[in-house]
Amino acid sequence: MGPLALVLAVACAAAGWFGAALVRERRAHRTALADRGWLLERERESAAVAAVDAERARIARELHDIVSHNVSLMVVQAGAAREVLATMPDEAATAMRAVEAAGRGAMTELRHLLGLLAPAQDGEDDEGGANAGVSRLEPQPGLGRLGPLVDRIAFAGLPVEVRISGEPRPLPAGIDLTAYRIVQEALTNALKYSDGGRAELTVRYSDRYLRVEVLNSGPSVLAGGGQGARTAPEARDGAGRGLLGLRERVAVYGGDLDARRRLGGGYRVRARIPLDRP
Repeated sequence: MGPLALVLAVACAAAGWFGAALVRERRAHRTALADRGWLLERERESAAVAAVDAERARIARELHDIVSHNVSLMVVQAGAAREVLATMPDEAATAMRAVEAAGRGAMTELRHLLGLLAPAQDGEDDEGGANAGVSRLEPQPGLGRLGPLVDRIAFAGLPVEVRISGEPRPLPAGIDLTAYRIVQEALTNALKYSDGGRAELTVRYSDRYLRVEVLNSGPSVLAGGGQGARTAPEARDGAGRGLLGLRERVAVYGGDLDARRRLGGGYRVRARIPLDRP
C-alpha cells in the first residue's frame, strides 16, 4: 500500500470514529434533554400540588374562623333567648336580633370569601338572584373592626377590656387580617369555655413587631378549678383546629403564637408578628 492510500485509510478511519462519536454525543444530549424535561415536569406538578394544598389549607382556616365565631355567638344568644322567652320577651327579642346579626355577619364574610374564589365573569359583584338583599363585598376584617367584634362578645356575656399601646398605624392586609383572626378565635374560645368572668385584650404596636394578647379569667389550675371541665381537651393544650390555623397564619409572616392555660386561672393567647420583614 502506497503512502497516499495509507493516508486515505487513516483519514477514513478517523472520520468514521469521529462520526460515531458525534452520533453517540447527540444521543446522549437528546437523552439528557428528555430527562431534564421529565424532571421539570415533575417539579411543576409538585409545585402545583403544593399550591393547591396551601390554598385548601387557607380556605379551611378562613371557613373555620368565620363559621366557628358566628355560630358560637348564635348558639349562646339563642340559648339566652330561650331562657327568658316566657318571662322577659323584650330581652329575648334582643337576643334573637343578635342571632340574626351574627348570621348576617357570617353570610357577608362567607360571600366575600366565595367572591374571592369565584368572582363574577364581568368582575362585578352579583346583587341579584340568590344574593339579593346581601350587601356588596366588604374588605377583609382587620384591627380597625375590633370594636364591633368586642361588642358582640360582650353582648353575648363576656365583658372585654381593651388596651392599645404604641401608635396604631396601617398594617399590611395579611398581617391585619391575621391579627383580627387571632383576637376573634381567642375571644370566641373564651366565650365558649370560660366559667363567666371577663377577658382582656392588648394590642401593642412597636417599630419592629405587632403583639396581640388575649387573657380570660377562670379558676386557678393550682386549685383544681372547674375550667378544665369546660375547656375542650384540644383547647387546653393549645392544639385545637382554630389555634393550629392561627399558628400557620402567624408563621407565614415569621411570627410566633403561644396558647396555654394560666397557673393563676384562665387562658392566654399571645402572638408576635414582625413588621419589618422585606
